[in-house]
Amino acid sequence: MEVKVHKKGIIVIPAEVRKRLNIKEGSVIELEVEGDKIILKRKLTLLDAYGIDKEMGDSAVKELEKLRKGEFEKKNSV
Repeated sequence: MEVKVHKKGIIVIPAEVRKRLNIKEGSVIELEVEGDKIILKRKLTLLDAYGIDKEMGDSAVKELEKLRKGEFEKKNSV
């Protein structure tokens, strides 16, 4: 797919690509350079990832709570 580079290096991501990848105003895109290639990747936010894998998400939340509790107890034991 071809896109034109405008002033200040601005390119427009075609609407069909934005819709397919759920890219909206304010979305963050990662840019990588590999040799003579530019690779754009949609960066997932926590909000994007919410609900992808409920079981994994629940275990991650429990692990974070456990770590925070341990840090809190360590801080208050001094």
